Amino acid sequence: MVLGSGTRLLAGAVIVACVVLVGPSTPGGPLFGRSRSVEAVKDVVPNRVMTWNICNPCETSNVDRAAEIARYAPQVIGLQEACVRDVERIRDHLENLHGLVYHVEYGTVLRNWGRCGGVPWNPGAYGQAILSAAPMTGHVAAEYPDGGSEDRGYMAVTTKVGGQSVRVFNTHLAHRRQEAVRARQVGVLAKEVARQDRAIVLGDFNAVPDAPELDGMWALATDADPQCRSSQTGTCETTTDWQTKFDYVFLRGIAPLEHAVHQTEASDHDLFRADLDLA
Repeated sequence: MVLGSGTRLLAGAVIVACVVLVGPSTPGGPLFGRSRSVEAVKDVVPNRVMTWNICNPCETSNVDRAAEIARYAPQVIGLQEACVRDVERIRDHLENLHGLVYHVEYGTVLRNWGRCGGVPWNPGAYGQAILSAAPMTGHVAAEYPDGGSEDRGYMAVTTKVGGQSVRVFNTHLAHRRQEAVRARQVGVLAKEVARQDRAIVLGDFNAVPDAPELDGMWALATDADPQCRSSQTGTCETTTDWQTKFDYVFLRGIAPLEHAVHQTEASDHDLFRADLDLA
C-alpha cells in the first residue's frame, strides 16, 4: 500500500508524540539527554585507550556518556561502576549517533537493584566493562576474594591496540579507607599482570599514587603519565571531583606517547586518556 503525503506527515507526528510521551529511557535519565555537541568522528583512534568510572547511581543519561566517549574515540575504554543495561545503551548510542562500533565484554561482580534497576527478583548486573573496536578473546572475569564493603573484581581480554595484540585489564578496587583490602586486591591483580610481557591495566584504584597498597602495581608497570610516580616527588594530574588521582592507565612493556585528563560533568571521575606506542 502506498501512503499519501498527508498520511506520512500524520504518521511522523504520531511518532514524535510517542517519543515525548514515553519519557526517560532510564530512571532519572532523559531519552535524548542534554549532551553537548560532539564533532563527528570517522573512526576510533587505533592507539588510544581510556579509563572512566561512569558514576553509579548518578543522574546522567547514557546519551551524555556516549557523547563523552565519542569525543575522544578510543580504541579501547574500560568502564567502572557500569550496569550492563547502561553499557548496552551507551554502545548503541555510540554506533547510532556517532558511527563508532564497539565490541563489549563484561566483568560483573554483583546484581544490585538500587544501582542498576530491573525487577526485584532479577536486578541488573553491575561491575566493569571493556569496549573495544577490535574483537576480544580470552575473556576472564574474576571477583576478588575480599571485596571489602562491596563486591569488587577485575576482568581481562586480549585485543588489538595500535594494530598490536595486547592483554588489557580493567578493575575497580575497594572504597576509600579500606587500605588493607586494596593491598590484597592488588596482590591478586598483580599476579595476573606479571604473567604478561605487555599489558595495559585500566581502572579506578581508589588510592593516590604514593599509597602503600599500590606498591605491587608500581613494581610491574608505570602510569601513562610519565610525571606520575609512586613517590611523593611525582606530579600527578587529579582525576576526581575531590581533587585526587584514583584513575590509572598502568603500562607494562608499552611506552606512552601522550596523555590527558578530560574533565566532565557526566561523572564524579574524569576521563583519563592515553595514546600509546606499541611498536
